[in-house]
Amino acid sequence: MKSISIQVVAEPNFVPEQSDANQHKFVWSYEISITNNSEEIIQLLHRYWRITDMHGRVEEINGVGVIGLQPLIKPGKRFTYTSFCQLLTPKGTMEGTYEIQNLDEKRFKIEIPKFILTAPEAYTLVDKSKLH
Repeated sequence: MKSISIQVVAEPNFVPEQSDANQHKFVWSYEISITNNSEEIIQLLHRYWRITDMHGRVEEINGVGVIGLQPLIKPGKRFTYTSFCQLLTPKGTMEGTYEIQNLDEKRFKIEIPKFILTAPEAYTLVDKSKLH
């Protein structure tokens, strides 16, 4: 069997128009690119996310596929998708794994490297005028 080589890259972006520091609501979009550097077709079956806020609260998410899909990724090709995350704090982290399989239905776990969610400093200051 050939080796499976998959690269996962995450690019988070703070979404100020959906966030409200006074309501402890901080929203990020994140774009994930999954590149199949192997010689086999793979299929993404499941996702697992571990989301931690700056107070140490952890949310775990398990689910089928991503954004409603279980994409097939051909050798040398990339699959990219965008999703969202909401925290109660202006900083946190996300990390996890994807479960994939090849056409022989052999399954593998692929690590999603930890990435940092950080709201711009100016945005994290609570506007005291809105509290009255």
